[in-house]
Amino acid sequence: MAHLVLTVVGDDRPGLVNALAEQIAAHGGNWERSELAELAGAFAGIVLVSIPDERVEQFAAALEGLEGMLRVTAHGGVADAEAQAGERLLEATVLGNDRPGIVRDVSAAIAAHALSIDTFRSRTLEAPMAGGTLFEAVVAFRLPVDTDAARVTTALEQLAGEIQVDLTVV
Repeated sequence: MAHLVLTVVGDDRPGLVNALAEQIAAHGGNWERSELAELAGAFAGIVLVSIPDERVEQFAAALEGLEGMLRVTAHGGVADAEAQAGERLLEATVLGNDRPGIVRDVSAAIAAHALSIDTFRSRTLEAPMAGGTLFEAVVAFRLPVDTDAARVTTALEQLAGEIQVDLTVV
């Protein structure tokens, strides 16, 4: 089976996920994992699918038929077990007053340790008591087994103090 990572984007409307799922099923594929969201009227996401090797070209051609509804790009991928071998996952939650640069600062602290971000989810929300806007992010990143998690955690905690956000690492 071929593993493909699909990136999808289009104007949000009913039926987008189903249109993609129909093509995957029609070609004997399996929808394995996804992150999909509507943001400001646009629908975007990433989907990991497995497709029988002999049907990949037909599947790619069928995806072109979704143009006008969704723009879909297929990228070669590897099975999750292969991609994650020898790694463990850490997750950091950041919460603080919203301001420009938080994502840059947090991602730079992770990149400084040559680590790969697995997922990054963020949102802004109204501060319940004080007014204003809060920024919240949950960042999951991979650590090779031989990497000292304490060094990364300490660096993130130091950054949290500098940029005045709450940080939890698990």
